[in-house]
Formats: sequence, C-alpha cells, structure tokens
Amino acid sequence: MKPWAENNCRLCAALVDFYQHWRGRDYWQCNECHAVQMDKHHLPDRESETALYLTHENDVNDPRYQQFVSPITEAILSQIPPDKIGLDFGAGPGPVISKIISEKGYQTKLYDPVFHPDNSVLVEQYDFIICCEVIEHFHQPALEFARLKSLLNPGGKLFCMTQLFENSVDFARWHYKNDITHVFFYHHDSLHFIQKQFGFSSVEANQRLITFIN
Repeated sequence: MKPWAENNCRLCAALVDFYQHWRGRDYWQCNECHAVQMDKHHLPDRESETALYLTHENDVNDPRYQQFVSPITEAILSQIPPDKIGLDFGAGPGPVISKIISEKGYQTKLYDPVFHPDNSVLVEQYDFIICCEVIEHFHQPALEFARLKSLLNPGGKLFCMTQLFENSVDFARWHYKNDITHVFFYHHDSLHFIQKQFGFSSVEANQRLITFIN
C-alpha cells in the first residue's frame, strides 16, 4: 500500500487513516472532519476527467435532468430575488440551472475549467453561487472553498449539491464513488469545518442540498 503523502486531509489538514482500496484506488478518511478522499496519487488527470464529462448526457431540456437539479433551482427561486447576480461555478457542458432561472429573469455568469474557462468572472463578486455536483470533484477543496468564499457578497449564498458520506455507508457498494472524477466525499463534520474555517455565518444541509451563507 502506498503511504499517504504527509498524511494530511486536503480539506482541514488533519491526519488521515487508510479507509478502503477499490479497483486500484486507495481512499483515506480524515480523523477530524471525517471526509473520505481519494489518494492523491490516484487522482485523475484533466484529460481523463474531460473524457468522462463528455460521456454525460446533460441535456438542459431533459425533464429528468431538470428534476435532478431541482433542489438548487427551487432554493434560488424561493430565496434569491431575480435582480441578484449569480455565478454557476463548475457549470459543465449543460448549465441547466442557469437556463431554468434565466427564464425567470435571473442573470448568471458561467465558469468551468473545461467548458467555460473564463477567468475574468473570478475577479467579481456575486449574490449567489451555484455548485451543482461540483464539490466532490475538487482535488484541493481547501483552496476551492477559500476561492468560493471570496467570490460571495456579504449575505450571499453558496448552493452546493452533492451526496454526503456517512459512517453507515457501505462504501464498496456506494455508487457515488464509482465515478472516478468523484474524489472527495464530505461528512456533516466536513461542512461545519468549512463554515468555521472560511468564515461563513451558517451552513444548512437538507439531503443533497447544502447551503453556506456568507
């Protein structure tokens, strides 16, 4: 078994312990925030990630896709006035949430390192940020959450959607880890660490929907 370099969590920097080996990849669990993370030596490269993303059928007009992202869509429509400006961070090839809310009068800018690599949008600040099925892809979550926090206006909201890891999960059978681009799995303790470490005023988790408030 390959040792974990520095034995540190990529979110909170605490020590990690070996958790499981699955199909050639090692996973480690943090002793403090209890996140489960893929060994850094097994992280996919950008080419492998892009190839897999291109196999996803993200048709913005697909009712099933629209329903899948509805936790964030409904949260924005009910909590954010339409005159506020948002950022769809990690928008991917099919920014369905931005399409749906634009039809309701909302304005969002798109950023994605592969499909919308416009770094100019990362020097502005926003009233809300969309991270739909994105944070589990972060190779360096501490750096990414620091950046997301810096992009939010005071009182702004960061809407994330992901499947949280719980200790009761049967990891070997857990489908969410089967996507090789899913490299970091957050525990409820991870969310509270993010809130405190990066200075969010609060965090709420409602099944797949996670909301950080600035």
